Amino acid sequence: MEKPAAASATPAPAAGSLAGFWAPRRIVLAAIAVLIVVWCATALNWTWLADPKYQALILQGIWNTIWILVVTMVLGMLLAIPLGFAQAAGPWWLAKPAAGFCGLIRGTPLLLQLWLLYYGLGSLFPSIPWIRQSDLWPILRQAWPYAVLALTLSVAGYSGEVMRGAFKGVAHGQLEAAKAMGMPRFTIFRRIWLPQALHRVLPTLGGETVLTLKSTPLVATITVVDIYAVSSRIRQDTFIVYEPLLLLAVVYMLIAGVMVLLFRRLEAMEPHKRG
Repeated sequence: MEKPAAASATPAPAAGSLAGFWAPRRIVLAAIAVLIVVWCATALNWTWLADPKYQALILQGIWNTIWILVVTMVLGMLLAIPLGFAQAAGPWWLAKPAAGFCGLIRGTPLLLQLWLLYYGLGSLFPSIPWIRQSDLWPILRQAWPYAVLALTLSVAGYSGEVMRGAFKGVAHGQLEAAKAMGMPRFTIFRRIWLPQALHRVLPTLGGETVLTLKSTPLVATITVVDIYAVSSRIRQDTFIVYEPLLLLAVVYMLIAGVMVLLFRRLEAMEPHKRG
């Protein structure tokens, strides 16, 4: 007597995931979150938001925070790629200095680096006549170049170590096959090595971007007007404590959310489509 054929496993219906989304615990948490938002909007003092002076300051602070974040991440990655490649495939006389730079940046606090650049290097420039007479002096006497430089070096140091592992993680057989086909070294790097390395580290780079965003309030210690500095000024002027801090948290969460969504979109793309 023949045995009946085993029933094939059927995938769980998609409705199960939708039912899990509307689980009672999630409904309760969502209701609590809505109540908190409504209470904050109605019970707290938000009248200072109607002041045009504070509106202009908030917009300026948000803009400064965003452009400092974008510029430092772009410049930092432009430095991190050669730093990581030098450690992964470069000669020792390039790999050792690159590793030393990454170790120095990762081993010292960002606030210390920022103060050394602003109060140390920045205080030397006024004593150099040719710098004071150059066209760069109006820029070097401001605080934002030192903030951008400090954050850029921080991104380069951390991301350079990440890129080192990414370059080493690319399959060596692909590189050997490209060499056997007569592909030039730069083309191999541009078309095979770099795209795959970047694709591997996109989740890490997304986290690094969020961490850099949360490091931007440090620039307020050298008089750069970011959103944190604006929040502090509003609290000092109005003696209102919690509302400016809540606004600050919302701004950071929105910027971080946009960055996370952007990196997830990039992760979903194939490396050759981004290249």
